[in-house]
Amino acid sequence: MSAGTVVLVGIAVFAVGCATGGTGLRDGGPARTETATRPAPSGSSTDPALASAPSSGRPLKKVDPVALLINDPKVSKEIKRELKPCTGKEYPIDVSYGKVTGNTVVDIVVNVLSCADALGRGSYVYRAEGGSYENVFADEQPPVYAEIDRGDLVVTKQVYGKSDALAYPSGEDVITYRWNGEKFTEQDRVHSEYSNVVDGADQPAPATGQKN
Repeated sequence: MSAGTVVLVGIAVFAVGCATGGTGLRDGGPARTETATRPAPSGSSTDPALASAPSSGRPLKKVDPVALLINDPKVSKEIKRELKPCTGKEYPIDVSYGKVTGNTVVDIVVNVLSCADALGRGSYVYRAEGGSYENVFADEQPPVYAEIDRGDLVVTKQVYGKSDALAYPSGEDVITYRWNGEKFTEQDRVHSEYSNVVDGADQPAPATGQKN
């Protein structure tokens, strides 16, 4: 899935188990797996300079995604409690900057992953409002992963049956949300089912695609 308007800032490559220095696909969840090294706390969730940020697609300054999550009352206590570095100062967080709410200041999409298996545990969208960032979208039903795709918010959720192993989900839902001026509304949902029996392969392959 492409993310044409995404600008990744301050993130390093994140592989399964939170190791660095390589790229690869997660056993489960969307393919992109990267971490964010926590920057200096100059870009907090209440930064007055954000109101005058340029409209070129870049934030005025680097924002601390960990501070956004920790200071956000909409983020669950469980996510906050388990939000710790996997190795060193590298948090299991993907951060994307891009236009997804029609604002003059770029929005921030934050995905929180698990260190053990790199599955998405929570996805959030932050929109600049005056001098602070406001949480305008949150999904904490894992596995979940959010991306910006041509101005839309695209959320991928893998579907597991009772007997499915973590690496072999039964399928996935890809949900497209669009900003209506006040909130995100669902525009499209595509459900794909996977076959767990593939000759000569150790992973499932897409079998059918259903558009609900």
